This record gives sequence, structure tokens and C-alpha cells, in this order.
Amino acid sequence: MHPPVRFATTRDGIRIAYCSHGSGPPLVMVRGWICHLEMLWDDPAFRSYFEALARHFCVIRYDSRGNGLSDRDVGEVDLERLVWDLEAVMDATVGTQAILYGATFGGPIAISYSAMHPERVRQLVLDGAFAQGGAITPPERQASIVETLRTLPEAGMLLLMHLTQPEPHEQATYRRPEQLRQAISAEMAVQLYSLAFRTDVSDLLGEIRAPTLVMHRRGSKAIPFALGQELAVGIRDARFASLPGTEHNSWEGDPTASLRALEEFLEVDLEIPDRGADASRARSVPSEMTAILFTDIADSTALTERMGDAAFRQKARELDEALRGVIREASGTPVEGKLLGDGVLAVFTSAGRAIEAAIKCGAAGDERGLPLHVGVHAGDVIKEDENVFGGAVNIAARIAGESAAGEVLVSQTVRDLARTSARVVFEDAGERALKGVEESVRVWRVAVE
Repeated sequence: MHPPVRFATTRDGIRIAYCSHGSGPPLVMVRGWICHLEMLWDDPAFRSYFEALARHFCVIRYDSRGNGLSDRDVGEVDLERLVWDLEAVMDATVGTQAILYGATFGGPIAISYSAMHPERVRQLVLDGAFAQGGAITPPERQASIVETLRTLPEAGMLLLMHLTQPEPHEQATYRRPEQLRQAISAEMAVQLYSLAFRTDVSDLLGEIRAPTLVMHRRGSKAIPFALGQELAVGIRDARFASLPGTEHNSWEGDPTASLRALEEFLEVDLEIPDRGADASRARSVPSEMTAILFTDIADSTALTERMGDAAFRQKARELDEALRGVIREASGTPVEGKLLGDGVLAVFTSAGRAIEAAIKCGAAGDERGLPLHVGVHAGDVIKEDENVFGGAVNIAARIAGESAAGEVLVSQTVRDLARTSARVVFEDAGERALKGVEESVRVWRVAVE
């Protein structure tokens, strides 16, 4: 028997659907584009996913402004107004706290609301989401998508359909272009996609206080997998679930991995069928205590201007190769996943070995005329494929950013672990307020004896 669904409309013209059999807290599903409650409900895959959650929670789904059954004539749309829509829904439906589930462009909206109203967010789920819209696809591709929507609406709707669901499942009922047009006008799609590409909430990630689960399909064509990884790195103690499949939306294709990640995070039994199918099981990899080394070329912009882009990139590639060699010699593991800027990230099972490598990395940078910022921290990390995530990784990067060119800084944790084994001198460099880290961190300057 399906749980009952009832509809309501806020005084701001936002259409809401409630669905619940459970007695758990409200779970608000946030999406910023291509929303249509009734058409989604007609899709068996979405309805099954929705109902699995509704067995335990009061699930609340809404059409954002300009979408679906909500008011269409809304003028200009910006991120602030989309956050107002979520606020209106929260005020109309939620007593004190709710679980926020931000999917795709709903991610930046949920992140913004969580940073503004931490007292109202019990837990946060970010599914196929992003912080920096400009990183979704190259600028020329962004312009092409928007222009196609503006000048060839039919082709634009086909393009959006392909991005979110490259291999539509047989039962999908709302993915045909004519039905997408019912969900959103071409004019509003242009406005929302342009807004999404301009959106950047990365500065808010460090302000998230709610326990957070980040889920992302590895083969998503809509939002690159790396953007999900970067969310997990930027949010303190976030869990990361790498999901199989090429469909973007978690309820499409095989939703088992997504539901299992939610089941573990929300601590409920979602009654997922075929529990023996280990191949589709997606869980966060267990955390391990690890020493983390982060390096970054100091003042790379000025060096590029002075040396020329081609010469700088060549020297940077040579340095990158040298640093990875130093790290391996010290029994460390360079991380091969995508990183920001000109940094190198590595992990070690020994804090002493990490410090040894840090000193040699600094020397290698100095020798090549590319001095480095170097930082070392130790803590729990999540290991996923060839990458690592978690708050400890973020702290290592922030400590590196605090170091002067050619200087090695380490955290109090690393100093305590290595003070009797590393043949170095630790000089107290004071407490630092690190961006995105709630408490100040004491750092130590490393000098060779």
C-alpha cells in the first residue's frame, strides 16, 4: 500500500508534497531545477525511492519557483530567492529541525540554508551536488548549453534529458522532452542553468555543522564525480559514498547503493531488496589514522607571469614528478585523484616519515626555483579508490597555506606523534585560525637539527 500523498501551496506560491508512513523527523528534498511533483510521482522509480524514505520520515518534496506546479511568472531568479523558497517550505512544514536532502542544484541551496540556519538542520545529504557551478563543464560548454536552450528549446530539452539520464530506464515516464517542457519553460531553464554555472558556495562549506553525507554517481555526465569529492573534503567530517552507475539521479537505474548509504547514515532500515548483492553495495570506506602531507607552489600566479605559462607548466610538471619520487622513497603514497591548484597530496602510516618527506619536498622546490608551502597533519581519513577525503585532509591543506614559502609547518598532533622519533627541531609557531575549522590549531615550524 502506498503512503498517502497530500499537496499544499505556501503563501509564496511554492507547491509542496508530503508523504509519510513513518514517525521520524521531516526530510526535505531540495532541488533547484526541473521539478514537477506530479510527473515525478508518476515515475515508478522515483516513487519507489520516495516511499522507501517515507516509511521512516515525513518526506517533503517541493517545486522551486518557476518549476512544475509552483508559480511560473517569478521574474529574475537568484540563489538568494531559491533559498527563500526552501525557507518558506521549512516554515510551513517543519517544527524545529529537518533532514535536508539537496540533489544537484539543490545542493548549493541546501548548503546555503544550512550555513544560515544551522539550528534547523538535523542532518544534511548532498546527492550529485556541487559547490562551484563553474567547474561543472568548461566555459565554452556552459555557453553552448545555455544558447541551445535559448535558441533551440526542443534540442535543449533533449540535451538536459541526456545529461541526467543517458540510458533511460523503461519505466521512466517524465523524461520525454514534451514532459520536461511541462516541468520548466525554456526561458526559465536558461535562467536557472546560467545561475547554476555562476553559483559558488565553496566558502560556506566550512560553516556546515550538521552531520553530512555526500553521495555521487561515479559515471554521472551531469555533475562530475570530482565535484562530489571536493564537497566531502570541504565539509568537516563529511561521509562520502561513491555510487556506481551512469545515471545522475540516485533513484534511476539501480538505486540500491544510494539507499544503503542513506540507511547507514540515517540509521534506519529501509527494507532494501536483494541484500546479498554485494556488487552494488556502496558504503563509506572505514576511516584510518593517517599522516597527511600537502604541498603547493608558492605564488604560482606571479611565477607564471614572470616565467611564461609554458615554462612554468614544464617546471611544475618536473617538480611534481620529483615530489612523488621523494614521497615514495619515504614509504608514502602520492594521491592520484584530482586536486586544486598546483598541490601534491600524500599519505603516510608514520608521522616521522611524513616529516622526512616534507623536508625533502621543500628542498626539491627550492632547487627548482619553485618554493613550496608545506603542511603536515594527522587524523582519520576516508579512502576511496585512489583518493582520500575528510576533515583531516582539509586541515593539512590549510596548514600548508599558513606556511611561508619554503617553510614546513606541522600540527600539534603530528608534533606529538613524531617528537621522539623525527630528527628535527619543532619551533612553536602559535595558534592559527584556519578557514573552515571551528577551533584554532597550534602549528609548529620544522627545522633540521
